[in-house]
Amino acid sequence: MNRRNFLRDMGAGFTSLALADMMSQDGFLSSTAHAADGSAWQNPLKAKAPMFAPKAKSVIFLFMYGGPSQVDTFDYKPLLYKLDGKTIPVKTHGRGGHKNTGRVVGPKWNFKQHGQSGQWVSDLFPHLSKHVDDIAFIKSMQADSPIHGSAMLQMNSGQIISGSPTMGSWVNYGLGSVNQNLPGYVVMLDSKGGPISGAKNWTSGYMPAAYQGTMMRSKGNPILDLNPQKGMTREQQRIMLDTLKKYNSQHLADRVDNSNLAARISSYELAFNMQKHAPEAVDWQSESTATKEMYGINDNYTREYGTKCLMARRMVERGVRFIQLYSGGGHNDDNWDAHGDLVKNHTHHCRRTDMPIAALLQDLKQRGLLDETLVVWGGEFGRQPTAEYAKGTGRDHNAKGFTMWMAGGGIKGGISVGQTDELGNEAVENPYHVNSLHATILQLMGLDPNALSYFYGGLERKLVGVEHTKPIHQIMA
Repeated sequence: MNRRNFLRDMGAGFTSLALADMMSQDGFLSSTAHAADGSAWQNPLKAKAPMFAPKAKSVIFLFMYGGPSQVDTFDYKPLLYKLDGKTIPVKTHGRGGHKNTGRVVGPKWNFKQHGQSGQWVSDLFPHLSKHVDDIAFIKSMQADSPIHGSAMLQMNSGQIISGSPTMGSWVNYGLGSVNQNLPGYVVMLDSKGGPISGAKNWTSGYMPAAYQGTMMRSKGNPILDLNPQKGMTREQQRIMLDTLKKYNSQHLADRVDNSNLAARISSYELAFNMQKHAPEAVDWQSESTATKEMYGINDNYTREYGTKCLMARRMVERGVRFIQLYSGGGHNDDNWDAHGDLVKNHTHHCRRTDMPIAALLQDLKQRGLLDETLVVWGGEFGRQPTAEYAKGTGRDHNAKGFTMWMAGGGIKGGISVGQTDELGNEAVENPYHVNSLHATILQLMGLDPNALSYFYGGLERKLVGVEHTKPIHQIMA
């Protein structure tokens, strides 16, 4: 809707709301709104049947904003220890451009094998390493851009440019929402700030706004601007909402497409319902003392991310489809973007997230929820095995080969797929593009990634792009 139409509908049309309400009481407004094809309009967030039997019902995406170093976390490369400090020929491409040589920065932590499966994990994750038998590591991820903004957009929306719906929007578009009193797509940011590009990373793009992500906070009011306007009671809100519905039914039924206003009405209705239900859903204070301790909420270092992880579990219990938890915000060492002191940066961020993430996996499993909840961990890209500057341990961006992992609904635990070269610089065995990650998530949620589409701009748009994309079957149970 353009500005002219908005002013016309809200200015000229608003005065008829009272009349519409009075006429409805006399039975004049019995017709219902219809979509462009003539069928009765339905709430866009109404629960829909999956395309086939799903393995997972919800997704929790643990987004490590800034780009964790794969060779310091999960991609064990013994040769890097031996080459530490030596300048060698190696082709890299990061924010500093293309280079043909580089000074090797050996890993600053030791790696050990864990679990019955013997997965390699660095000492940065003493808690998470206990859960490797539930995790599938993808060690050959690739993206198209080594720049934060475009790489984040691609990881979230499949495209390196803005304007496309993000993954949570696609999931809710395809499946709807189980709980009509809570958002189907929730985003929780780091207290240091949001990621680069901001709301573009949880937008609904060219889809109706009903599918966009809702920002939720772990402190204070869970959702900003949710409470009624000053001087308006909930009963007055309800009457206004009912009147809007009736106005929509009478005045838009004969138009070509009433989906925009109808979608806005459904958003108003969701907001109305959330005023009552959202506070209870995020009330983690009601959890047991043992649960809070498990998530690290009693520790200043782990409290923030632990609270978000606990809230994510509560959201999953209440049927929220897609939840994204950001670790890291703002710039420099406030996120995982370790250009300077790698040891300081990764020690800080791993300590903040290790215990909470391990607790999330444990809690989901002991409650019988892990089998139906898909947990995804990773950033927008990885980091290079060489130093970015002449001195120091900082690493530049690396989109040619990095690690992500998945656990839970439909995932084979205790395995690793794909492989980078002996330096951990580039994927050389079974490289998997970001599109393949998206296809895997959709497939496990019961959606065909190559059939789920939305018509816009004369094309059937898809999260995975125009080319046929295969999920990563090797990690799927």
